[in-house]
Amino acid sequence: MNWTEAGFVLFDDVKVLWTDLAGNIAALATVILAIRKSIWTWPVQLTGAVLLLIASISAHITGNALKQVMFGALAVYGWWKWARGTEGGQALAVRPATPRERLGLVAVMIAGTALVGVLFFVFELSWGVHTPGVEGYALVAADAYIFVGSAVATWAQGRALVDFWIVWVAVDLVGVPLAFSSGLVVSGTVYGIFFVLVLAGFASWLKEYRSRTALVPKEAV
Repeated sequence: MNWTEAGFVLFDDVKVLWTDLAGNIAALATVILAIRKSIWTWPVQLTGAVLLLIASISAHITGNALKQVMFGALAVYGWWKWARGTEGGQALAVRPATPRERLGLVAVMIAGTALVGVLFFVFELSWGVHTPGVEGYALVAADAYIFVGSAVATWAQGRALVDFWIVWVAVDLVGVPLAFSSGLVVSGTVYGIFFVLVLAGFASWLKEYRSRTALVPKEAV
């Protein structure tokens, strides 16, 4: 057996890949580190992306594999942005997105999902293209939505926008059932745990922003 397909069996018939397990542990650690605004968020995310890329290739989920490549690239971007934002030992300053930024995030989510969905369908990059009828179209759309939503959330995280947590909530609502239906049981379970952690992260970042701005004169915010 190839090492990329190595794993163990749960409940007699559920195969768990070691790469999927380790990658999702790293992904969970990434969320916890992000709540704490630790610069280690990004190297851990990069490691998790590599492991989940291997797991996705083994499970023949091309769309998810491409998502991990995107995660790796955005991890490098976020690492650079947070390093700049904490130069001189200063704390990373988080903030809500402006109305224009929020409109941009929503627009990219909608337009990006449509565009990526077409590309996934035409080039058969989503396993949903092999499912006939409306269900197949829905699976491709879900794949595209998760891909684009993950990119938008990670980009916003790199810019220290509080709103990135909300984008992750929207992604998780689709990601949980899709992961389970793909056979990545660990990923599906972790997505569920993500949902709880993401809500905690949103509350933590928003509280910190409000506490910081409450101590600064209004004209200086």
